[in-house]
Parts: sequence; structure tokens; C-alpha cells
Amino acid sequence: MRASFYKLFLSFLAVAAFSSCDKNDPEIAEPATEFRYVRLLVADGTANTITQVNPYDGTTSTFEAPYANANLYSTASGRFAAMLFGSQNHVQFFDTGLEYHGDHVDVKGTPKFGAMTSSGSRPSHFKSEGTESIVFNDGDGTLSVGSEADFHTPGATMRVIQAGVAPHHGAMAKFSNGNYAITLTDPASSLSGPHGVKIINSAGATVHASSLPVSRLHGNATDGSNAVFGVEGGALVVTQAGQQRLIPNPEGWGTTRVGTVLYAKGANKFIGYTNLKGAYFIDLASNRFTPIIENTDIMQCKLDAAGKNLLALLHDGTLKVYDLASGNLKKEGNVIAPTNTADTFKPVLEATAKYAYIAVPALGEVHQISLTNFSQVQKHTVSGQPTKLAVLGYETNESH
Repeated sequence: MRASFYKLFLSFLAVAAFSSCDKNDPEIAEPATEFRYVRLLVADGTANTITQVNPYDGTTSTFEAPYANANLYSTASGRFAAMLFGSQNHVQFFDTGLEYHGDHVDVKGTPKFGAMTSSGSRPSHFKSEGTESIVFNDGDGTLSVGSEADFHTPGATMRVIQAGVAPHHGAMAKFSNGNYAITLTDPASSLSGPHGVKIINSAGATVHASSLPVSRLHGNATDGSNAVFGVEGGALVVTQAGQQRLIPNPEGWGTTRVGTVLYAKGANKFIGYTNLKGAYFIDLASNRFTPIIENTDIMQCKLDAAGKNLLALLHDGTLKVYDLASGNLKKEGNVIAPTNTADTFKPVLEATAKYAYIAVPALGEVHQISLTNFSQVQKHTVSGQPTKLAVLGYETNESH
């Protein structure tokens, strides 16, 4: 009798507890995770190991590249990574196996290397537009061009465009009209090159000649209509119609140039960066530089995947996050140990909307740092010395 009463009492408590969970009560928040279809690709500085990290579930997969220390770049589609091996005259691609369809992602296969390669001389500069990938080859002044539709075609090689420029450490950009802006050198100039930019078509013929001589050109980005290059004295702006103009450096810069130029698609803004000054908006409407962060201790300066935020990682381990819509500092804090400025391999930074990712060569790890709470860190063990890092895939959880 007593046992039956006790069971009845427990049943009453269970019903009461269940009833208290009213549908209007606040829901318990899901654990913070990365988007399901974001991937990281990591290259080792001394071994041939390539590691893909799935930060959503923490799993890793390793692959054997032909050489060590690949320079890694996401293609515009997000599905592939380009791997450039400059000293070995070799380019090939890595496929995440993910395919984006506007409102969802399909898994098309397993992560693997593509078949297409390039053997251009000293490939150094990579750009991607739509499903096209473009490489500038320093050793012969050519462009190598490949379409993602051919990445898995056995024996496929990237098409070579003879651009009519001498070998040099150059760059290029593709306009939305299909033409390319490409750097050139002037043998008659006594200044350090490259010395200008011309526009060519897909066959390599000149459409618009260089019209504004410059020097020490380095770094570029495009919004499809304008290509912006860092040069001594300012930023060279080249329109797809062929017009060229110089946006002058801030007063007092002297010969300093922005050696890195970025286009933040999500904010529709150009950014110029130099470790001698900091990071600046390059405003094409007002023709001037506007400071975002003025600091001479920046180790890495990167956009997040959507181009809405700028992240600056300092040698002292501080991470600063800036909202590119306003230019305001959103958050800052210490995230890694200080780095010696003389180190050969230093930490490298990439980011999504939710996390900053820092590959730490000394630890063989990639640190996944929550951008809402810097103290929330997940550490992914990768290769012995991770030196290059790229964010691939898509910032979504939606599948078919």
C-alpha cells in the first residue's frame, strides 16, 4: 500500500514538472557552433600535408600535396581552393565536395584534389571571378586561366594567355565585362616596378594601354568595375572603360605605399593596408584615404568571409574587429601569446561571421575563437607547422 502511494506521488511530480514546461517559456539556446558547411584548409610549412578542418563537428582529414607550404586561396564560388607552389612552378586545386545552390548546399562528393594543373613559371598572384580562376606567372608574364567545370577533367591544364608583358612580380584583376587589368614594367624607367597597368581581353590583345606611369606597384582588388592597385604615392584606380587616376596617400606618408588592397564585398568598400601605417578605407567617391586602424604592430589584417568586418591581429596577441559599415571598432582582446617579429613562420588569420581562425605554427594548431566571446576557444590539432590557412565553403546550415 505504501509502495503504491509512493509511486502515485512520483507520477504526480512528473506530470507537474512536465506541465510547467509551458510552450511560452523561453527556449534553451543551442550550443554555439560554426555554420555546418564552412571548411578550413591548412598547409604545412615544411611537410607536404594538407589538412581540411570541419569546424562544425571538429573533424579533420589529411591529404598529401606534391610540395610543402602551399599558398592557399578560396575560389569565388567557395567550393574549391587554389594551391600555388611558386618555386615548383605548379598550381592545382582542392575540392571541398560542397556545392551551393542559393538556398542550400549539396554534398557532391568527398574532399579531394582536382585534376587540373598549371605549370606556369613562378605562379605568384591568384584571383577568382565567378567560376574562373586566374594566376599571374611572374617568371614569364603570362596568365593561367581555368574554369571550375574542368577542374576534375583528367589531364586538364589551365589555359595560358600571352599578355604581352615582360616577366615581373605582377598582378591582375578581372572586370565584369570579361577583360583583365594586368601590370607591366617599363624598361626605360629608372624607378622600381611594376610601372603601370593595361587592360587586355581574353585573347591577350591590348584593349586599353597604360596611361598613368607609376612605380612600386603591389597589391590589388576589384569590385568588377574598378581595379585598385597600391603604388608609391597612393592608390591607382583603373576602370574597366580604361580611365586611370591616382588617389594620393595621406599627407606625411612620403614614399609609403599600401602593399595590400582588399575589396570588402559585404560593405562594398576598398581597404588598403601597410604595416608601416595601418589599414585605411580607399574611398573612390571622395578620392581619399580614411583611417580604420592606425597601428604599426599589425601582424595580419584580413576580411571576414562575407566582407563585412576587418580583423587585425597584432604581434602582442591582440585581436581587433572593425565593422566596415561604420569603420568602428566592435571588439578587441588578447587571443594568443605574443609573436616574435623575427619569427620565420608567424600565425595566420582568417575569419567567418562567427569565428576568427588563427593557425599557430609553433603549436601545430588552429585556434577557433568566438567573435562574441574571445575566451571561448576551440583548438584543432593539424600538422606539425601550419603556415597557410583558407576559409572555404558556405556560411549556412541549409541542406537539400
